[in-house]
Amino acid sequence: MSQAPTTVMTNGESGESHGSYASYLIGFVISVVLTAAAFAAVMMHVISPGATVGVIAFLAVVQIVVHMVFFLHMNGSSEQSWNLMAFCFAVACVLIIVGGTLFILHDTSINMMSR
Repeated sequence: MSQAPTTVMTNGESGESHGSYASYLIGFVISVVLTAAAFAAVMMHVISPGATVGVIAFLAVVQIVVHMVFFLHMNGSSEQSWNLMAFCFAVACVLIIVGGTLFILHDTSINMMSR
């Protein structure tokens, strides 16, 4: 009987790490703090509604970056270049779709209200 060769499973072909318990915990704590800050900005009514929208949008972008770095392990290394390029392409597609939809809705509203 021949014995099948044993293989050692690694994290990947290039040996990238998938984070540690401490990095996941740091990412979780930062995410909870950002979420609590967004809720506090809305519930406390300290700033104007327009500024509240701006604060929430800023906190949302920071939250996205935290998730990408701590949970998806995206960084500027050469191994991550394809992942980063795919993410940028997806963001561009979403911006085009949302921007085009808002443009069409605004244009339709202007043309319908003028009659």
